[in-house]
Amino acid sequence: MSEVLEFRISARYGSTPVLDDVAGSIGAGEIVALVGLSGSGKSTLALALLRLLHFRGGTVTGSIRLEGRELCGLGNGEMRQVRGRRIGYVPQSPAAALNEKLRVKTVLGETWKAHARLAVPDGFYAKLLSSVRLPNDPKFLERRAGELSTGQGQRLLIALAIMHEPALLIADEPTSALDAITQAGVLRLFGELNRERGTAILFISHDLLSVAAISGRVDILHEGKIVESGTPDQIFRQPRHAFTRDLVKAMPRVPGV
Repeated sequence: MSEVLEFRISARYGSTPVLDDVAGSIGAGEIVALVGLSGSGKSTLALALLRLLHFRGGTVTGSIRLEGRELCGLGNGEMRQVRGRRIGYVPQSPAAALNEKLRVKTVLGETWKAHARLAVPDGFYAKLLSSVRLPNDPKFLERRAGELSTGQGQRLLIALAIMHEPALLIADEPTSALDAITQAGVLRLFGELNRERGTAILFISHDLLSVAAISGRVDILHEGKIVESGTPDQIFRQPRHAFTRDLVKAMPRVPGV
């Protein structure tokens, strides 16, 4: 399996360390779940991999290689060409990420123009919306982002992230704001996108049970370090690290495992 992403980084905010020599990799077509409690450094890792942490006042040292290309050291202009085209990003909250006043067609159009110079192919938006289980009719395109349900907003964020068929999708707590039924639907959607497009996915969550359903490997992040890595079955049945054991014990049940 060829590696889409390989990294070994440390990160800090000012003099406060957050990530300590965290290393990992994601193969082509692989879904890796990164699980940790709030404050463990999950979102910091996502922003670091996207080369966005400096906008939050953080600094990153180490190496980040995407499809064999070293990203650390690239300028902002070069990284803008990487983000959106080769790395897609799905944030946690549609309410925070989408301009509620913009119409869906405008959001789609602006995202397309940010990363492509060619005209939008005929029927492209309809096909894209259908791929994330959203209506593809003109009426939906005219709706404002603020009029969408939370689930629809999250699916729209996923559509924006996969618009240019990136090699890697980073999803940072993408189901935490959703009810249980909508959450299950979005998890199925990520699985479908992975199978049908072959997109590698880094799925970041605090919920070990939810990510186990779609991931082939689970990395446990604790206090700025990856303390354990294994298949979902290994993590549930034979957790080695004390924190992982406590995490598994805290789960109400583990159906099917």
